[in-house]
Amino acid sequence: MPHIPTSDGRPAWRAQVLTLFPEMFPGPLGISLAGQAQAAGIWSLDTIQIRDFGLGKHRQVDDTPAGGGAGMVLRADVLGPALDHAQTHSPDAPLIYLSPRGTPLTQSLARDLSAGPGVTLLAGRFEGIDDRVIGARGLKEISIGDYVLAGGEVAAMVLIEACVRLLPGVIGAAESLTSESFETGLLEYPQYTKPRIWEGRSIPDVLLSGDHKKIAEWRDREAERLTRDRRPDLLHRNDQKGS
Repeated sequence: MPHIPTSDGRPAWRAQVLTLFPEMFPGPLGISLAGQAQAAGIWSLDTIQIRDFGLGKHRQVDDTPAGGGAGMVLRADVLGPALDHAQTHSPDAPLIYLSPRGTPLTQSLARDLSAGPGVTLLAGRFEGIDDRVIGARGLKEISIGDYVLAGGEVAAMVLIEACVRLLPGVIGAAESLTSESFETGLLEYPQYTKPRIWEGRSIPDVLLSGDHKKIAEWRDREAERLTRDRRPDLLHRNDQKGS
């Protein structure tokens, strides 16, 4: 299926997901900003049923681990043809396997992926996939965190949403993206809105002062404070970049 052009002539960003449970999609990606952007043709989503490439009458997709052990492993001779099929539709999109042992998904990585033509994502199940597929098809392994899920579908949704919200035209006030957590290497400063006092708690006076310089300085201090308290590793990374 070719890319659907957007209103300004750009090809739509395309996500493909190889999965045993295509009925899980679009899920939350079909509502709110991501769903509106999909309806507007800014991005598209396709699923590929891995079992369509299964073997034999029962469409077998997995087998026991070589060397023994618990669980089942998705077969290379099933995933290889499935990935090849996906590449015929999006030949320039990176092939990504959602895996706990992968490179951590960061805001910077999401921005890089959003700037490309799209992504082709492999959502694994069971004990994982035959490792030979990763090398043979040049899969990049990406992790959304240091924990294990039952499958890669939810992780695929996380990666897609992180990318889609960065596409031009998805967020109404594009400048709001620049002050978010991780965009500057810091966590985002606290946000407040009406009422001025709620349950005895007041909005900080500086935010109501109208002094934009003081407001900016307060926000910078708060971002640094929160990052130091909650994610000092981010400050360490920033120091390493600057050295």
